Amino acid sequence: MNVIKKSTCTFTLILSFGISAALCQTGYKVLKNHKIGSSGLWDYITIDSAAKRMYVSHGNQVNVLSTSNGDSVGVVLNTLGVHGIVINTALSKGYTSNGMANSISIFDLKTLKVLKEVPVGQNPDAIFYDDFSEKIITCNGNSNDLSVFDPLTEKVIATIPLGDKPETAVSDGKGKIFVNGEETSTLFVIDAKEFKKMHAYKINGGTAPSGLDIDRSTNRLFIGCGDSKTMVIMNPDNGKTIAKFPIGSSDGVVFDQNLKIAFASNGEGTISVVKELSANKFIALKSIVTETGARTIALDKTTHHLFLPAAKTKPSTTGGWPIMIPGTFHVIEVGPSN
Repeated sequence: MNVIKKSTCTFTLILSFGISAALCQTGYKVLKNHKIGSSGLWDYITIDSAAKRMYVSHGNQVNVLSTSNGDSVGVVLNTLGVHGIVINTALSKGYTSNGMANSISIFDLKTLKVLKEVPVGQNPDAIFYDDFSEKIITCNGNSNDLSVFDPLTEKVIATIPLGDKPETAVSDGKGKIFVNGEETSTLFVIDAKEFKKMHAYKINGGTAPSGLDIDRSTNRLFIGCGDSKTMVIMNPDNGKTIAKFPIGSSDGVVFDQNLKIAFASNGEGTISVVKELSANKFIALKSIVTETGARTIALDKTTHHLFLPAAKTKPSTTGGWPIMIPGTFHVIEVGPSN
């Protein structure tokens, strides 16, 4: 495989691929910290670039902030154990996956009031909108399946069993949905017409996949594997690994389609950065320093800024997850330094 893995650029590398020295470093750094005062743990964050809003899962609610200045826009209440948020501007509605309630909450984008709650599978975690089928998909961690929700009828129209814990899902926009199976380190391919499992590819080079994104133009998946601390780049047509790079304890991956850069957020307090030169050529760029515990990530496609929830923590006395220090929750904004 024709892959170059270097964290720093050399003159030879620049000449070989015709890239500028600017690719050696992203030039990204922490620009701001947006404070959120209330208590509660967190998971995913969603950016609505057009409306200039960030939606931050936080305990049993969603905090909504302006991406322009960090001001609070409001709160979506009563989303029990919320994990993820989907925005549908065409319907002026948002949707949350409520892990502790086994449900989706539907809320009004203008008032942020919950309009309806619909049962789905057990412990829905990640949630996303498939623009091909125009359906919303939840990854249900305890029932090991996907729920397919129709935002027009506001009903679950299909359940797709996987036999594994689905962690994250993305779409190629052409009729295929790709899902990370965390427990067996498997990439599942779903038919977005029939809502059935088509293929299951063992991920070669990574274990416990979590973060996932896609370059639709080259049909390459960027899979963040937390246990093995690797980013695996896969061809989903055949399940073959094209490249793999060391990262950290990552829980989130985003791909900037314009910059052709994949970012993996790591709990150690860094963002690993991989540049796509072509469908089969990639290089690692210098990591971006963030903050310990900043494991999930979202991309503003307009400004190319990255947003990561985090909080100050202290060790647990029982040996479990670190304990969040009250009043320290915030969202880190990362972007170009100039």
